[in-house]
Amino acid sequence: MVLSSVPVSRPAPPGSAGGRPLLRPRLPAGAMPRPARLARPGADLNVALCVPLGGSAGIWGPSAMASARLAVAELNSDAGILGRACRVLTVNAADDADDIEETLVELVQAGEVDALIGMHTSGVRQRILRAVGGHLPYVYTPLYEGGETTPGVFAIGEVTSRQLQPALHWLGRHRQPRRWLAVGNDYVWPHVSHRQARQYIAQAGGEMVEEIYLPFGTTDYSEVLDALSRCRADAVLVSLIGQDAIDFNRAFGRAGLSRSILRLSCAIGENELLGIGADNAEDLYVASGYFATLDTDANLAFKERYQSHFGERAPTLNTFGQSTYEGVHFLAALLGQAQGSAQGWAQLGQAPLSYCSARGALYGGAGLSTTPIYLARADGNTFRVITRL
Repeated sequence: MVLSSVPVSRPAPPGSAGGRPLLRPRLPAGAMPRPARLARPGADLNVALCVPLGGSAGIWGPSAMASARLAVAELNSDAGILGRACRVLTVNAADDADDIEETLVELVQAGEVDALIGMHTSGVRQRILRAVGGHLPYVYTPLYEGGETTPGVFAIGEVTSRQLQPALHWLGRHRQPRRWLAVGNDYVWPHVSHRQARQYIAQAGGEMVEEIYLPFGTTDYSEVLDALSRCRADAVLVSLIGQDAIDFNRAFGRAGLSRSILRLSCAIGENELLGIGADNAEDLYVASGYFATLDTDANLAFKERYQSHFGERAPTLNTFGQSTYEGVHFLAALLGQAQGSAQGWAQLGQAPLSYCSARGALYGGAGLSTTPIYLARADGNTFRVITRL
């Protein structure tokens, strides 16, 4: 197989129901392989880039693939990774993709990938871990609920507690909302986030009066709009992703609710904001580790390299795309740290390491990754950063 940036998909196998295999493939249990293969000179180092190419989170795909390609180009213009050219194979990791596990099992068993970089929902992360976890390094890049401790998995994105707690306290001081409704997609990240938010809201002097969870692909948000009125909410925590976040916020804006109800999200990026539209984005706040408008030396340099590499038609920069750029460079630093070591994958990442990041992220070793967190408010079609939390 020739590895490139072309998406890979497998047809549904015989004996599947609705395209979903009745029995998920798994690799045999066992210790992670030693890094001897990574030290082999001359061979390309192949990375499976797992990003959503459809479904609710499909809007993340173009910028994620572009940002990863930029990082690969930067590494390959020097010495690559461990002196090997880096190649990226894109695997569709949408929540509704039935063949993620089968595709990755086949690639790993055939020895066609050396590492994984994942930028997708936590539900997909759990599926990938059940299929191939422990058999190669896996860098998970987006914001998530926290608590990932699987050996060989390096979750380098923001965690809910570091986003929500300071953001809710800031809003409590400056806007003083009292009654919050939380709406999210029905999977692990929103459930964990809302459980934590309930405590933070109480600490800020408010209460969470209702939680609503909706399946991916929901288009009718009348239930949520009715609930906002019924429970007299003056704030809403939005934990919907991608296209679902766009559709909800459009409905929210059309209903005229932004005049009396503020919104906070941890997962709305520049692409979603463009889709929501300036008329529907009044009083919308976002807590995140990255915004394209960040006026920092690291981000200004990153944006210049990105635009120079892809030109005027480059996908819109956002927190999800930027995370894969960071993930590729983190992987290079991680494997570079292991060069010459006889230890296995389980021992990688125990020591601190530095890597190229557009937002000044740090890795302190032993799974401890920290990023700056900023609070921004929608200002037309862009985000205006208010403060560093």
